[in-house]
Amino acid sequence: MAIDRFEEPLSESEDAGYLAGRTVLITGAAKRIGRELALALAAEDAHMVVHFYQSRDEARQLVREIEAGGGTADSVAADLADPEMAATLAAKAAALCGNPLDILINNASAFARHDAASTTAAQWDEMQAINLRAPFLLAQGFAAQLPGKWSGDILNLNDARALHGDPEHFAYTISKVGLHGLTQNLAVALAPRIKVNELSLGAVMAPKGDYRKTPKSELPLGRFPRLEEVISSMMFLLGTPGVTGQTISLDGGQFQS
Repeated sequence: MAIDRFEEPLSESEDAGYLAGRTVLITGAAKRIGRELALALAAEDAHMVVHFYQSRDEARQLVREIEAGGGTADSVAADLADPEMAATLAAKAAALCGNPLDILINNASAFARHDAASTTAAQWDEMQAINLRAPFLLAQGFAAQLPGKWSGDILNLNDARALHGDPEHFAYTISKVGLHGLTQNLAVALAPRIKVNELSLGAVMAPKGDYRKTPKSELPLGRFPRLEEVISSMMFLLGTPGVTGQTISLDGGQFQS
């Protein structure tokens, strides 16, 4: 059962085990980074709701893995390109596990290569629908289902290149620029009850296929960010009551201004 947390700051003793008993929805959690974040949060005794679209088998396997480790989890399907499904997913997830959500992690993302000249209206709409509109609708639904005196967290996973330009993935990059702006505006709109922060990632777990990986030697730090650093940054943002509207970039220094 989730903790009934009020707006007053947590005492030092209350802050220990901050994630225990919280209910977390992670979109696109069946694979890759979303999966690893779910496992890390489950290990802290958070109840996980694993969202998937087409990866049903992987989502069920993740639920079994969490339960085998002593945690609790459910899985829920939704096509985030469908605005109605995106808008109702938070309420559906809360009803599924019989408890309001405390944390929403917008991890699901569409990725495609289209330059400015070749991008079609349909391709543009797909990127905006999944990468920007869905996180907004999910945030609306999350805020609506959160009980009146509870506090909550939204964490958006973004691409470190978002504010530095990527003409080869034009519509994708524009959608991620929008996600950055959404994070900052939601942080103000949903305060003080809901904190909204962002992790901006470089090549942590690069996708297969159409992805051009920067050589390690070209990074200022000479190394790629590591998965454990993503997890520790997530824990910091979720566990720090005084931080909202902020972005932590994990990109080896690649996209620093």
